[in-house]
Amino acid sequence: MSAPPSPQRACAGTCPAMVAAVPLGQGRSSQAALLPNTGEMCTWSMPSCDLERSEVQNLPGLGVSDKGLRTSVNCTGAATLEGFTTASNIQGKVLLLTICAAGIGGTFQFGYNLSIINAPTLHIQDFTNETWWARTGRPLPDHLVLLVWSLMVSLYPLGGLFGALLAGPLAIKLGRKKSLLVNNVFVVAAAILFGFSRRAGSFEMIMLGRLLVGVSAGVSMNVQPMYLGESAPKELRGAVAMTSAIFAALGVVMGQVVGLRELLGGPQAWPLLLASCLVPGLLQLASLPLLPESPRYLLIDCGDTEACLAALQRLRGPADVAGELAELEQERAACRDRRARRPWELFRERALRRQVASLVVLGSAMELCGNDTVYAYASGVFREAGIPEEKVQYAIIGTGSCELLTAFVSCVVIERLGRRVLLMGGYCLMTCWGSVFTVALYLQSSIPWMPYLAMSCIFAFILSFGIGPAGVTGILATELFDQTARPAAYMVSGALMWTMLFLVGLGFPFIMEGLSHFIYVPFLGVCVCGAIYTGFFLPETKGKTFLEISEELHRLNFPRKSPGPTWRDPEVILSTEL
Repeated sequence: MSAPPSPQRACAGTCPAMVAAVPLGQGRSSQAALLPNTGEMCTWSMPSCDLERSEVQNLPGLGVSDKGLRTSVNCTGAATLEGFTTASNIQGKVLLLTICAAGIGGTFQFGYNLSIINAPTLHIQDFTNETWWARTGRPLPDHLVLLVWSLMVSLYPLGGLFGALLAGPLAIKLGRKKSLLVNNVFVVAAAILFGFSRRAGSFEMIMLGRLLVGVSAGVSMNVQPMYLGESAPKELRGAVAMTSAIFAALGVVMGQVVGLRELLGGPQAWPLLLASCLVPGLLQLASLPLLPESPRYLLIDCGDTEACLAALQRLRGPADVAGELAELEQERAACRDRRARRPWELFRERALRRQVASLVVLGSAMELCGNDTVYAYASGVFREAGIPEEKVQYAIIGTGSCELLTAFVSCVVIERLGRRVLLMGGYCLMTCWGSVFTVALYLQSSIPWMPYLAMSCIFAFILSFGIGPAGVTGILATELFDQTARPAAYMVSGALMWTMLFLVGLGFPFIMEGLSHFIYVPFLGVCVCGAIYTGFFLPETKGKTFLEISEELHRLNFPRKSPGPTWRDPEVILSTEL
């Protein structure tokens, strides 16, 4: 509460600041409540209020006696909601700022560093050759220049694999927020290496920098959705977690824009282009320390009830804390006496069979569905469609913008349509457009208008990918696993994603040479399998608490047994009306 509400508008329902500090028998004039964690009294005018007192079994771990006095105030008079509306608006801004601060130094960096390496390709290859000439007095053979360039590109997913394996222990020991902050150490080191690589005459500095930004991307791709998914209310959890996909797509587009020849994509500015990853890292370092840690981590992992309550109040506002705190206590009781799981333990436990299968199948489908290879075809298809060479770079920006647009749309509709609908719809549309794209590639040399159809299929395929698989797949580890297994699940998911990305990049040239125009046939098979698995085996998690999801998955994993142990609400012992 920022200020006592003024008595100008009537309220119906229960007064928000319901603390047991209200003296009995004073229900007709001014009411007072002790603000949590402050020790200050808040007083406001509340005529015509009826008091009802009940003694209840107190929630465990709240720091008061087992039997506490709960006083509820039912208002029929002229108490107002203006102060609480203002407080609610402030809390909404805190959640939005948390999303932006986590995203700008998180998945934004993944997309940004993934795309900025494309623009200076020729300039970095020339620099590699010149550096070798200066050292040895002879040029580097073309095949070795290509090998060095391939290593620079492939070290990024390799670093991402290391980062994914590092993310789980960091998230457990340091917490979600501190892990994102510490992760910027890799970004700062990489930016220094990039910025001074040409002056030092060392292409090895670029290779090491790519490895470090890969480690940073691997950590942030796992920790950011975990942090946001645990900080969001259940009715917004999917939309908030989907913002990770939005920031990744935004990073791709920004990398494409900054890499234009007119900006930092020229032959002299490419070290600044690579080092520009420092800017979002500094923005996160300046903003994220001012925002709260994940309430679930504070209560369940650290056992700090006061810090959890303070974080909830900043993210939700005092009027909405009680119900969610009770839910957190339920989840805490369910996870009591259980240590954090290790990645290999997920595969051995029968109670996690459905969750692990969904994570592996759908995570693999997202990386093997062919979306990344569409970008490899984009330039050639655009040239075949008659777009001038100097304009192709602007058309490629349009492909990234399509994914960004659909990420926004998916974020808006995910809580209405659900996860399963978006995933199945996305994979089905990708199968359709991929089939048309295969036909267009086969006929583009014989039918004049086929290149235009192929160009349209590129945009349609990327739009379909952004609707579902791009964002929904990333939040599965948050929703399908409980607090003790979630970090390990993200380690498995991240390791799988980066391994698949590395293998696709390594094997794509050979697949393209072997299958030619029919290269998309295996990718279409993956899309069909993704849609079928989602339809038959993935449970819907929309609008459910983490505990409800866990109970449903327990029934699916043990169909012939009784559901797992649940935590009961406080038992009402006595209720008297004053």
